[in-house]
Formats: sequence, structure tokens, C-alpha cells
Amino acid sequence: MSLMPEHLHEASQLVGAASSLRDAAALWRAHHPEIRALVVDAFDMRDEAPTLILGARRVYLAASDGHCWQVTQEPAQASALILTEV
Repeated sequence: MSLMPEHLHEASQLVGAASSLRDAAALWRAHHPEIRALVVDAFDMRDEAPTLILGARRVYLAASDGHCWQVTQEPAQASALILTEV
């Protein structure tokens, strides 16, 4: 499933308000089990451009061809959120 603009709006509210990134990911998974949410170290994403910046938190979009994952800026291609905190 690809992300819709309303997904990005919801992600910004949820990730920005959650007490931790792990809580944000768990809440996202509960509401959208069809769209993955991953928490990774910010260092691992250092060369990528985030889609959302929420204070110290960053949200990246990821797309998969079924084998490899890549960061994308296109919500229609994305099937996962990658969450980091600096």
C-alpha cells in the first residue's frame, strides 16, 4: 500500500506527540498495520533527506521492489516510515 497525503499529516501528529519513537512506531502499526514503521539510529540515515522534520525527530519514506529498500520522497511509492531522533 502506498502512502496518501493524509498519512503524512497523521504521521506528523503522531510522531511529534508520542512520548518516544518506539511508542510512535507502535501507535502507527496499530492504526496502519499495512504500512511498516521502523525505528533506526539517526546516524544510519545521515545521507538521506527526511520527508518530515519534527523537532529532533525525522520521518523518512521507504519504498521496496520486494527485495531492496530505498528512501523516497514520493508518498505514492512509499510503503514504510523510517523514524529517527537526533
